[in-house]
Amino acid sequence: MGANLPDRHYLTPLFEPASVAIIGASARTGAVGAVLVQNMRAAGYRGALFGVNPKHRRVQGIPCFPTMDQMPQRVDLAVIATPPATVPQLIVECGLAGVRAAVIITAGFGETGAAGARLERATLENARRHGVRVIGPNCLGIMRPDLGLNATFAKGNALAGSLGLVSQSGAVCTAMLDWARPNKVGFSSVVSLGGSSDIDFGEIIDYLVNDPKTEHILLYIEGVRDARRFFSSLRAAARVKPVLLMKVGRHPVGSRAAVSHTGAIVGSDDVFNAAVHRAGVVRVSTIGQLVAAAQALSAHVRPRGDRLAIITNGGGPGVMAADRAADLGIPLAGLSGTTLQSLQAALPENWSQGNPVDLIGDADATRYRAAVGACLADEQVDGALVILTPQAMTEPTEVADAVIAVARGHSKPVLACWMGEAEVAAGRGRFVDAGLPVFRTPDPAVETFAHLSSFYRNQRALVQVPGPLAMRSPPDVDAARLIIDDVLAEKRSVLSEIESKAVLAAFGMEVAKTMVVHSAHEAVLIAGELGYPVVLKVDSPDITHKTDAGGVLLNLNNAQAVRAGYQQILDDVARNRPQARISGVAIEPMSVRPNGRELMVGVIRDPVFGPAIAFGAGGVAVEVHRDRAVALPPLNSYLVAELIRGTRIAQLLGPFRKMPAIKMEALESVLLRVSEMVCELP
Repeated sequence: MGANLPDRHYLTPLFEPASVAIIGASARTGAVGAVLVQNMRAAGYRGALFGVNPKHRRVQGIPCFPTMDQMPQRVDLAVIATPPATVPQLIVECGLAGVRAAVIITAGFGETGAAGARLERATLENARRHGVRVIGPNCLGIMRPDLGLNATFAKGNALAGSLGLVSQSGAVCTAMLDWARPNKVGFSSVVSLGGSSDIDFGEIIDYLVNDPKTEHILLYIEGVRDARRFFSSLRAAARVKPVLLMKVGRHPVGSRAAVSHTGAIVGSDDVFNAAVHRAGVVRVSTIGQLVAAAQALSAHVRPRGDRLAIITNGGGPGVMAADRAADLGIPLAGLSGTTLQSLQAALPENWSQGNPVDLIGDADATRYRAAVGACLADEQVDGALVILTPQAMTEPTEVADAVIAVARGHSKPVLACWMGEAEVAAGRGRFVDAGLPVFRTPDPAVETFAHLSSFYRNQRALVQVPGPLAMRSPPDVDAARLIIDDVLAEKRSVLSEIESKAVLAAFGMEVAKTMVVHSAHEAVLIAGELGYPVVLKVDSPDITHKTDAGGVLLNLNNAQAVRAGYQQILDDVARNRPQARISGVAIEPMSVRPNGRELMVGVIRDPVFGPAIAFGAGGVAVEVHRDRAVALPPLNSYLVAELIRGTRIAQLLGPFRKMPAIKMEALESVLLRVSEMVCELP
């Protein structure tokens, strides 16, 4: 086992232990220490197994010792299930005994408050001092089914397979395991991270990407502590293996629950999405989608494209599937002339004559076999969804056998949807036995195909390596940095409008000429120099949303309007924001573009992933429309185009009704310059 593997990876003692000690081993029914021993024995662990409990010499047939220093041999992995107050010292004893990895099942640490956080810090300090790597605390444990390692308190054992499951929630692990066994889905590893005080996702992924037993990686995430390592490990893994993840805490209430559960930092969900997409990883939204993806990956469903053929014996379910495909941006395959001829010869003349392929309600196994075979042979098809509804003339089990036989002769993925229950249960079971993904309704089947096909689309984002903006004028980074340094020296955290525009101009972005005035008379003089119409805006370090404070007036066409507008801004801001400091009023030319589109480009500083670039619809209702896409810098032309396509406003940037298309190269230039600015001035 792992005795001769310590040089392969520093987590080998955790994943390939030649010996395991259960600290807190017990014979008491219902005790966690008792369940751990039972699970290890039931799984058939082939290494040396010991208990640690001063009250026993043997526990459930395994030798038991009072302390770690009395072990007859060095132990690779310690599994701790004792009260939280005992854990810091137990880690010391493990380290002195040569233990290199520990799984802390015990709860009652950082997730419970200040006292628990102190215990967690002490545990981690002792672990680092003595060279012990820790999973947990407050976790389910770890499984390696092919080794017979079940160091968890889950009920039952997992089947051996190719899926690596890593989860911050033990409950998600147990639910997945309970579903997986009757569906014949197996795992290479199941790791419950719990509080992740030491070992986090990044290190586990780093091990699994090099593990030949793991072909696919599934992640359930509530928060990430080490974003740099996490992101790096995701990129490395996604280059060679499909990685799918589910992250919760998408909304504030969920984020608070995630923090209370794991103590992890939860950043912006938009930025997290951008990070995992850039890493070439696929994100799912629900546990149902994660389960469906696990089933499909276990069946080695790996579509190389997203063109889907739908074969059905009912028009309604075919339309359902087509609608869901459209929702997800999955194109229905355009069937070739050869395929249409084959279908014409094999199907009744009143078949649907296209995709979805409606075989009509009396379709039998022969008809299904011909249709599925013809579609899979078509080079314009990347995968097939086969739907059956119970009909008097259709035998669901015979059809299942026919579809399975055809699928085995092709490399393209086949997903089945046997709708109903009693009449189709046996047929559904045939797919489970054959290792093919089967669903009860069309929507999850289409979603699964979409998720798995998007893995290959995301590979394009993964391989993007933006270079310097060689064909553009170099930015004046020093000038921009001086402005920012001066602002920081004044202990300010927000640039004024004048300062902001100066920084943008230093990076080659075109900005409106803006001046700050301190009297109505001065405003009139400057307006005359700039030319009418003009815009007035309050200049205040305390006001971000100027319109809300009454601090913006547009399209002022003459001196009288400017004079009155200057005083109106001062009065309105004083009334709406009486505590705000006012540095003056900014004046600039009014940009009048009848066919212009109002857009927003911004930079978000995420607490986990750092700076990110946001793009979308602009204007005063930007928060209401919430039309934005987010990308991580650095960007190149491909990534900029992808960022723009991720918004609803993208549909209005081309020719629309009587409006001409915008200058896309100018928009691309702005986004590339912002990316450059963020990289130079993080």
